[in-house]
Amino acid sequence: MRTLATETFPAFCNSGLRSVTELNGSAVVIHVGGDVDASNDTVWQRMVSRTASIASAPGPFVVDARAIDFMGSCAYVALANEAVRCGRRGVELRLVSSQPVVARTIAACGLGRLLPLYASVETALLSER
Repeated sequence: MRTLATETFPAFCNSGLRSVTELNGSAVVIHVGGDVDASNDTVWQRMVSRTASIASAPGPFVVDARAIDFMGSCAYVALANEAVRCGRRGVELRLVSSQPVVARTIAACGLGRLLPLYASVETALLSER
């Protein structure tokens, strides 16, 4: 995997979000950390959307959220919206998290088809969904 960029979004220094983007063939992986809530929702949306735009079919767009401490409902909405946009381009958004609350939230909101959940980046990249 080739690292493309490391960002802390200095223009939004108080956002608390950080990311590292990696390319793996046509797949794009963004490793994200921090908290996502209403105070930085716009930054989160921009981060996810900008990175997703790099992915091209047939590769997936993998969001590695294992270093996120808190994901408010706005984070799931942004991911679901981006999954729809990615799908129109033939790219599947795949979410990586080991936090049980993430799995419960996705299930409770009926987002399982839009936001398939994986335990590791490796399994997300190898999946033949």
